[in-house]
Amino acid sequence: MSAGQLPARLSRAIAFPGQAAPPVRMVHLGLGAFHRSHQAWYTHHAGDASEWGIAAFTGRRPRAADILAEQDGVFTLVERSGAADSFEVIGSIVEAVDGADVKRLAELIAAPATVVVTLTITEAAYAAAGDETPLARLVAALAARKDADAGPIAVVSCDNLAGNGTVARKAVQAIAEAADPALGQWIRANVSFVGTSVDRITPRTTPADLVEVAEQCGYRDEAAVVAEPFRNWVLSGDFPGGRPRWEDSGAVFVDDLEPYENRKLWLLNGAHSILAYAGLVRGHTTVAEALADEVCRAAVEAFWDEASRHLSGEALDVPGYRQALLERFGNSRIAHHLSQIATDGSTKLRMRALPVLAAERAQGRSGDGAARMIASWIAYVSATEDVQDPLAEDIRTAKTHDGEQRTAALLALINPGLAEDTALLSHIHRQQSAIDAARTHA
Repeated sequence: MSAGQLPARLSRAIAFPGQAAPPVRMVHLGLGAFHRSHQAWYTHHAGDASEWGIAAFTGRRPRAADILAEQDGVFTLVERSGAADSFEVIGSIVEAVDGADVKRLAELIAAPATVVVTLTITEAAYAAAGDETPLARLVAALAARKDADAGPIAVVSCDNLAGNGTVARKAVQAIAEAADPALGQWIRANVSFVGTSVDRITPRTTPADLVEVAEQCGYRDEAAVVAEPFRNWVLSGDFPGGRPRWEDSGAVFVDDLEPYENRKLWLLNGAHSILAYAGLVRGHTTVAEALADEVCRAAVEAFWDEASRHLSGEALDVPGYRQALLERFGNSRIAHHLSQIATDGSTKLRMRALPVLAAERAQGRSGDGAARMIASWIAYVSATEDVQDPLAEDIRTAKTHDGEQRTAALLALINPGLAEDTALLSHIHRQQSAIDAARTHA
């Protein structure tokens, strides 16, 4: 397709001719592919979607907002099954903004019409310090809402954290109290924090994906997103100012979120971590490739067996969930890159490996599967020069040690108590050495 043959750029007028954009009633922090494939999709499919527009702010870089703004916020979602692709234009995002535009963020959150804030800011961001962090910007915007007397609002964490609503509440409250005790008191009285479990595999969009959209849909879309057909959203908490009818699009509201969170964090995210670290060590690049490796598959199954012992309740359908994950992971048409999953391991392992390891050892078992996840991470970071992790500098320092001392230094970054447990330290070190040895035979 030559430059002269390029179709028109996607816009709201092309996608939804004659339809007005819904009014902004939600703000999202962390505009990226996952938000577009998940919360934006659910909002687009809500029964009252015409009443709920999203203003989405980027996290680290403005590029996603710049591209999406040129398309009036609309984008194509490519649902990629094992057999074919389907295409749908999503129109729930009506404003895309650079995350550094704190003035616009404050204006929107101070508006009485805005009653929901959703977050996909990554696990590490909840512990990040400084005035430029997403939560610091949110607190500053909540101060503007307080000053405007704009009423209550709900903050909905959609990040892969156990108890993410509680984690968000504590982090926001701490920042607010430090800045202004009166603001902290106002937040306690006027801001609800909703916990969620989110699930949809959303790999990076490639240039080939954008070409396919142009060829199949007849327009150019620089903000297209690819995702698997499966999606899941479980929420627990109050929405004092109202919310979209997400249940119309399949979202589930429960009183007790923890079992669903653990199922997702341990079975899906935990398996992803094992496949990422063990798979990269063994030369694989995607989830499907790693799952096809018997060594990686066995490590996943062993961890699942451990985790499943601590997941109870028929509603969870753990056997069915495990089988569905194997089918989803095995979809080779979804190129979910292991390097994307491998980031921020020191944070992720605390939620994915440590709870299962502790539960197994508390019942007198070794926790071998969970320990292998940690050992795979150690093998990966030991062999990787540029590790993307909030503790990257500490990891580099730990790697100046050799042998079991290196293992101990890296373990201490996840949890100091792990390195002090000599039996566990030796066990994980032996596993890591075995992983290194197997690397040469992969």
